[in-house]
Amino acid sequence: MSRSAPKVSTRARTQTLVDATAILNALPTAVLVLDYNGVIADINMAGEDLISASRAYATGRSLYEWIPEDSPIARMIEQSRDQQVSLSDYDMVLESQRLQQRTINLQVAPVPELHGHVVLSMQERSIASTMHRQLSYRGAARSVTAMAAMLAHEVKNPLSGIRGAAQLLEQSVSADDQSLTRLICDETDRIVALVDRMEVFSDERPIQRSPVNIHEVLEHTRKVAQTGFGRRISFVERYDPSLPPVLGNRDLLVQVFLNLIKNACEAAPEEGGEVVLTTSYRHGMRVAVAGSQERLHLPLQVTVQDNGPGVPEELRANLFEPFVTTKTNGSGLGLAFVAKTVADHGGVIEVDSVPRKSIFRLTLPIVDQPTPRRVRRRSGVSVPAPDAAPKESGDE
Repeated sequence: MSRSAPKVSTRARTQTLVDATAILNALPTAVLVLDYNGVIADINMAGEDLISASRAYATGRSLYEWIPEDSPIARMIEQSRDQQVSLSDYDMVLESQRLQQRTINLQVAPVPELHGHVVLSMQERSIASTMHRQLSYRGAARSVTAMAAMLAHEVKNPLSGIRGAAQLLEQSVSADDQSLTRLICDETDRIVALVDRMEVFSDERPIQRSPVNIHEVLEHTRKVAQTGFGRRISFVERYDPSLPPVLGNRDLLVQVFLNLIKNACEAAPEEGGEVVLTTSYRHGMRVAVAGSQERLHLPLQVTVQDNGPGVPEELRANLFEPFVTTKTNGSGLGLAFVAKTVADHGGVIEVDSVPRKSIFRLTLPIVDQPTPRRVRRRSGVSVPAPDAAPKESGDE
């Protein structure tokens, strides 16, 4: 006589479902379950963060509200569903108006128990590779620090002597030759100004930080730009008004965004030039601090986007190193200063660039506040706790 399978109580089945949901929500990888029509049947918390929408809002909506229907992802989903095979793709560039441009690792697998359903797993480019680049930027900044200290001592003093001698000569030479002495003075002043710009790298003192409203910084820099170098540019602002203050130095942040916005304005075309400023909140973004057990919470993200020709591919890997520039008369110190200042704030800077869309993405620490919590209703719908951190922009 065969033994029948033991009955599982409703409570046990519910507990199993809760446990499975809890496991999915614990994963750092975005997981989405799609039905035959590409409608989102379920999504975990990392998925909510990736598409900037809550589970309650996303469930029942088509994935193609977030990604184009002609995206390679759509083709992989269709192939996996039709052939009942698992597919993977690494370092895929995802381009979407709502999700912007991201590099992801993608896995798609069919769900045998649910006809026509597939599981989509998306993981953004590893933060490890991002932090590796940040260390490279810091190393480049340190090399400029040593050079700046040397130049200040070995170059500025002789230059002052050269300029003084040229001024004395100017008093005793003919009018025709005075243009040459003025040329000497002008060129020595230009070199001194360049050395002065480099001296900022030799300041190793800890920066003075306090709560800073990032939108006030962006508004200030935008107004400066529109009265000068950005007069012909159309500015688009996409701000999340609920963001907490940044823990930073206001004056240094103004300089950072002036550099980035000036570069964006100069890169944008003469006709139809556009610069987009965006702020958003990224849940769960934490990085380790070298040499300590501390982990920085870096949830506040600011992007500066232009519609210029893009950064040449051969320069992207070294873009934040000193003296690397695409400008004819550029010094190549602006982005090196930006990288150093962001690093001094404990933040991260990245760049994604294709023709007509270059995005500089800064992730910065915020003023300490209670850690965001999640509560779960009986229906399984995830909602933030009343004292949780603000949603990302676009979360509906």
